[in-house]
Amino acid sequence: MYSRKAIVVITCSALTVLVSMGIRQSFGIFQVPLTQHLNIGREAFSLAIAWQNLIFGLPLVGIVADRFGPRWVILVSGFLFGTSLLVVPMLTSTIGLYLTLGLWGGVSLSGITYVVVLGAVAQVVPAERRSTAFGIITAASSFGMFIMVLVTGWFLDNFGWQNSLYLLGTFAGVIVLLSFGLPAKPAQSPTMSGSDSFEKDSLPAIFLKARRHSGYWLLNAGFFVCGFHVAFIATHLPAFLGDNAVSPGFAATALALIGVANIFGSYSFGVMGDRYRKKHLLSFLYFARAVVISLFILIPISNGSALIFGGTIGFLWLATVPLTSGMVAQIFGSRYLSTLYGVVFLSHQIGAFLGVWLGGRVYDATGTYTSVWLAAIILSVISGLLHLPITDTPIVDQPEPVLAEAA
Repeated sequence: MYSRKAIVVITCSALTVLVSMGIRQSFGIFQVPLTQHLNIGREAFSLAIAWQNLIFGLPLVGIVADRFGPRWVILVSGFLFGTSLLVVPMLTSTIGLYLTLGLWGGVSLSGITYVVVLGAVAQVVPAERRSTAFGIITAASSFGMFIMVLVTGWFLDNFGWQNSLYLLGTFAGVIVLLSFGLPAKPAQSPTMSGSDSFEKDSLPAIFLKARRHSGYWLLNAGFFVCGFHVAFIATHLPAFLGDNAVSPGFAATALALIGVANIFGSYSFGVMGDRYRKKHLLSFLYFARAVVISLFILIPISNGSALIFGGTIGFLWLATVPLTSGMVAQIFGSRYLSTLYGVVFLSHQIGAFLGVWLGGRVYDATGTYTSVWLAAIILSVISGLLHLPITDTPIVDQPEPVLAEAA
């Protein structure tokens, strides 16, 4: 069982990502009304979301959280996120879209998503229960995607897109309150288990060990692919389905089903990550994604196939998060997890940038998303292969040799 403190931190962390990622994943619903309002193409909207993904993947906030504690980072970031949404309905130009959804939204999201939150949870959860705890957090974000997409769709139908953003911006303010349930100070005395035994090392020393570890770079490469997938699908799936005569209601439901299915997928793979080798589970996830996406584009698109795709890809959606972050903590320890995982998450967000932007770019140039779907399949197979050779044993400092006493 978790301690009382751990339960509070896990609960507040889960609710934080539920709100932040739930709202974030609903942005695709605003693509059509925003592009029509600003009289711009899909590439311009995609580029704004792409910049947002890249910026909120920068590891700078993780470094700040490891230095000063997660509470204040989440408090400030939650406030900034809410205010950024309140400004979007007032936009009159593409530049404004880049500055609000892109820069402003990206900076604020960097402090209220997985990097800082998982670092806070790692402070209070023992190493042997870490993957499960991370799975709970990821599952909460998935439930947020489900509920917030449905709520946002209802807002859009009843209040219009501008008022919907005002409502979402106001609701995001709850993150400020949740921040008080997280640790105010950085980790001081991590639970000493496995790789945590060398956490007396400084941040530069840990960075040096990570830089020399081939598995760390393979995790970066694999998470790049994950980012490409989820950002492309979350942003462009509603438009893609609309292009293929799927009704708006079914398109929104398919997106929501991704969130529902990922609740079970994230938690299930998080639990399995405490029992089986995480690298094998990650390889399975990426190979499975290749199969699911292939079947989706080969079978004629319909309302039914859209729902099936949402459910199946959703089960594989962010199940990579507890496994990837868990492997980083397993190999390098939890003291600087926000920083080390922040670098891996940056790779995820670079992939997200390309997935979102290329989706819009390719569509505007060719009128179809086919080549991007094919790229997603190829990347899935490559990522599945990359995880197999990772050395996932904890790095432990070698003890000093003990000299025998003179007789």
